[in-house]
Amino acid sequence: MNDERENRWLLWLVAIGFFMQTLDATIVNTALPSMAANLGESPLRMQSVVISYMLTVALLMPASGWLADRFGTKRVYLAAIILFTIGSLACAQAHALWQLVIARVIQGIGGAMLLPIGRLAVLRAFPRTQFLAAMSFVTIPGLIGPLIGPTLGGWLVVYASWHWIFLINIPIGILGAIATARFMPAFFGTDQQRFDTAGYLLLAFAMVTISVSLDGLAELGLKTVMVTLLLIAGLAAICVYVLHAGRHEKPLFSLTLFHVRTYTIGVWGNLFARIGAGAVPFLIPLMLQVSLGFSPLQAGLMMLPTAVAGLAAKRWVTPLIQRFGYRRVLVSNTFLTGLMIMSFALFSANEPLWLRIVQLALFGGVNSIQFTAMNTLALKDLETSQASEGNGLLSMIMTLSMSLGVAAAGAMLGAFSDYFGHAEAGTALSAFQVTFACVGVITAISAWIFWQLDPNDRECSEAGHVELE
Repeated sequence: MNDERENRWLLWLVAIGFFMQTLDATIVNTALPSMAANLGESPLRMQSVVISYMLTVALLMPASGWLADRFGTKRVYLAAIILFTIGSLACAQAHALWQLVIARVIQGIGGAMLLPIGRLAVLRAFPRTQFLAAMSFVTIPGLIGPLIGPTLGGWLVVYASWHWIFLINIPIGILGAIATARFMPAFFGTDQQRFDTAGYLLLAFAMVTISVSLDGLAELGLKTVMVTLLLIAGLAAICVYVLHAGRHEKPLFSLTLFHVRTYTIGVWGNLFARIGAGAVPFLIPLMLQVSLGFSPLQAGLMMLPTAVAGLAAKRWVTPLIQRFGYRRVLVSNTFLTGLMIMSFALFSANEPLWLRIVQLALFGGVNSIQFTAMNTLALKDLETSQASEGNGLLSMIMTLSMSLGVAAAGAMLGAFSDYFGHAEAGTALSAFQVTFACVGVITAISAWIFWQLDPNDRECSEAGHVELE
């Protein structure tokens, strides 16, 4: 009975950690113009605040499982909550953009380990027959975080200050640390295999250099030659990793994962189709405030239809796939997602409010279907021995793609703002419109990846979206 009670507390603890991580990934977007004004920066050059957090989460995810096996779930989860809380405090105390970016990196180090370590603890604490129900419980707060994040961020900016979007994490973090010390089990790995440090450093170098190259021409002001060199270096690191993984006995991510056709298509699809999904939550609140005169709270409320429609659409995924198959659903839905992103180029001061709400809701619905279908596709055919490794790589790719989406959108927005020449006057609507059109085209083109699927594949596993969405 005591074990059952402690397991119940464990579920709440992991759920709160997941909520903190997902909330913080979305709450910042509506506050960026206010942050920029307070820090003396242009609101169109603030993407590093978002990228630094997401990229750090993607970087640390591959190491989280090894750290838990080596030092125990309790120690690592406690360290994650403490780092997340310290990072939040440092964000609130930042007086310059570079200070805020460093603080977001600290926050991201903690955030990167909250969900993977929590999921691992749940997996080891609960029998297989109860794991699906346990993870369903844990996932619910993670879905609520993005739902309330933009609105809560806007409300705090209007009625307090942007600093409070980080300060609200402090009491939650303190309570979480106390609960971790009391209820988190200290699980250790039974097989203490060596960590593939060389492979990890190669992938980390590739992720950082490619992200910096995308953001280099916009916010960082790097010369074209430096951006080109960074991009080439990142791509070269990926090639070297492939050669390294092919001869390493225990690579960070085995190349045998890509022998599974559905996994390969699912991973590549996630990488490119999620670029638009990462760009939209960054661009919409920014455009509404900078170009259309919305308050932070109004901009946050405008994101509610997207989140609500996304939650409602999840129940349609399984019936759609079982009737039409993965290929038809993903090809058509990816193209629709791209069209909906392109439709945001129609936003203007004269557009009716109801039409904006319909656009955002439709995007939320097709985007939710896209996420869930891609994830189940990637994981459904993996062997049991590949599931953990495949899930880890997919989680990293998902987060990295969202970061690349913000970096690419920021780079395009900066370039188009300079081209149209009126960004600083606060009328950069044309730059936003062209950026949305380009991001939508990139998303629509990625439908070609899913065209490679077997038209007759209709099997839809429920396991994938419980863990990933």
